[in-house]
Amino acid sequence: MTCLETTFLIDLLRGEKSVSKLKDELDKTETHLSITAPSLMELWVGALLSKTSEKEKEKINSLVSSFTFLAMDEAASREAGEITFELLTTKELLDPSGIMIAGTARSHGEKLVTRDHHYARIQGLRLLKY
Repeated sequence: MTCLETTFLIDLLRGEKSVSKLKDELDKTETHLSITAPSLMELWVGALLSKTSEKEKEKINSLVSSFTFLAMDEAASREAGEITFELLTTKELLDPSGIMIAGTARSHGEKLVTRDHHYARIQGLRLLKY
C-alpha cells in the first residue's frame, strides 16, 4: 500500500521520466496506489493558478481517477494531531497540508512516496524518497 504525495503527482503531471518509470514500477509491485485529500487540494490550487486552468484541471481529473482516494477521516485527523504534537516538541513543525498528508498516510499504514525531505522528521511514517 503506497500513497503518492503531492510532489510525486506534480512531477508525474509534468512528465518527469524518472517519476514515470517509478510509477510503472509501483504499478507492478503495489496492490493499489492512493492519494490524500490535501494532495488533491494542492493540485487543484495549482491548476486554478495556471494560465491554462481548464487544461490543468482535466489533467488532474484524469490522473487522480486511477488512484484510491484517502479521505481525511477521524483516524487521519487524530494521527495528524499526534504528528503536530510530536513536531511541536521538537520545534520542527511542517505546513498544515503536509501534516494532514502524513497523518492520512500513517493512519492507513501506507508508505508515502515523496521527494520532500521534511517528511523524514515524522516518526513512524514509512517513506519512499526519490
